[in-house]
Amino acid sequence: MMIMHFFILLSATLHICAEYANRRRLIYVFKPLTTTLILLICATRATSGYAAFILAGLLCSLIGDIFLMLPQDRFIPGLLSFLGAHICYIAAFTVGSGFRVSFLLLVPTILGVTLFIKLLPHVAMPLKIPVILYMLVILTMFWQALEQAGLAVNLHSILMLCGAALFTISDSALAFNRFVAPFRHAPLVVLGTYYAAQWCLASLARFL
Repeated sequence: MMIMHFFILLSATLHICAEYANRRRLIYVFKPLTTTLILLICATRATSGYAAFILAGLLCSLIGDIFLMLPQDRFIPGLLSFLGAHICYIAAFTVGSGFRVSFLLLVPTILGVTLFIKLLPHVAMPLKIPVILYMLVILTMFWQALEQAGLAVNLHSILMLCGAALFTISDSALAFNRFVAPFRHAPLVVLGTYYAAQWCLASLARFL
């Protein structure tokens, strides 16, 4: 299993380097390869409800990766693919204890309002509704991870919360880079947190 983690790190690093160098052929290899390797961690452990939903989410993410790396603009299909991924992750987080509501809802609410204020004025009208829907779903995913951490602080809830938080950071950085102002180290921030998030959620399948 350790060798698999090494190859994930290597593939993710090569993908990020390829993005900086704008080497399209390398991107076409290492972007889907990295997600596929993370997926394989989960596929070997898909014996629980959590693992099955995470596996489905990773498959949706792989499809989204492919849409977003194509030379044509496939932003909407990519967005919908990752929307499906986050719905699967919400299902994974709530499969045991159910959908929970507590005062922790304040955290994603404050974060969501901040993102709406900063982001939406820069989003073109045809994209506003898909972007708003996506933001609501990913914030719900983050919220339910917080709820699980509120139930019990252990390795399971920490990995879950780290994965959800890193995914929220990754998508927020991606949206800022695309709609507000491109920044130099977007590949490192967006992809580094993205792959770390997927790794956290897939690795948790070993314990559930």
